Amino acid sequence: MSFSEVLVYGISESPLAQPRNVIGGNCLGALVSIVLVQNCGSEPWIMGLAVATAIKLMKLTRTLHPPGGAVTLVGVMSNASWSFLFIPVFVGSVIMVLWTFVFNNTAPGRSYPRHWL
Repeated sequence: MSFSEVLVYGISESPLAQPRNVIGGNCLGALVSIVLVQNCGSEPWIMGLAVATAIKLMKLTRTLHPPGGAVTLVGVMSNASWSFLFIPVFVGSVIMVLWTFVFNNTAPGRSYPRHWL
């Protein structure tokens, strides 16, 4: 999730780096990959379908987070199971958001998040 880290630690004021986007976008990406892998397998065309579907769902739910597309791709490439959604995706996203909250709110002149939801 290194691109997520660039967003939340480097440009935490970005709308794409807010908690809703980080957690929601990554989890949606994982969810799409799991559902498609379980129903269609992990053929190369599934990778494209999964990423496109994840992006569309992120836009519809206002949780757009570009690394969520990468999470989707990794999920399909690794034949993700339901555990992928919880660990590493959900837990990792929550840890990143919490650490960003602590770091930015203890540094002078910085605050995070701009909005939670």
